[in-house]
Amino acid sequence: MSYFHSLVVALITVAGVFTIAIVALIIDGLTDDLHPADVAIVLGNKVERNGQPSERLRARLDRAVALYNRGFFPNVIVSGGLGKEGFDEAVVMKAYMVGQGVPEGTVLVDSEGWTTSDTAKNAARVMADRKWQSAMVISQYFHISRSRLAFERQGISPVYTAHAHYFAWGDLYSTPRDTVAYLVYYLRE
Repeated sequence: MSYFHSLVVALITVAGVFTIAIVALIIDGLTDDLHPADVAIVLGNKVERNGQPSERLRARLDRAVALYNRGFFPNVIVSGGLGKEGFDEAVVMKAYMVGQGVPEGTVLVDSEGWTTSDTAKNAARVMADRKWQSAMVISQYFHISRSRLAFERQGISPVYTAHAHYFAWGDLYSTPRDTVAYLVYYLRE
């Protein structure tokens, strides 16, 4: 077998494995694991220049509000950081949820959730302080697998999941990116 032929076979194999990993990530992310939990953790995303949640972030928050109203959890942690637009994502998230009827005292703000790993560490501390065990992570479908892994690595168990009902063209980039990010999280942490 020639070097060129071996290289082609190797590239096709890698592409096939990567495609299978992407499909597995999508299936996992779209398969919600809905059970009662002590707390929901909603991961942050962009806030628009007008101070309102972006469509993607609003979809996460709307999903959290709907599940809160259905009684899946009595508490919520909203997590994010200061975005380039100048707004604290978590503060905007809480205001949005309170505006949708979620009682203010049930929504805790984590303004230091710069990464998924940071959010998991911060949530684990809050949960330990309050003696909460179970959590439901709410994010985009492509972010669910990595989020669950990050939270489990912080000792949170069980970790349930729900995805936001929002799909965009940007998912064509985000899904393969998160597939690689999952592998990095898996190997690093």
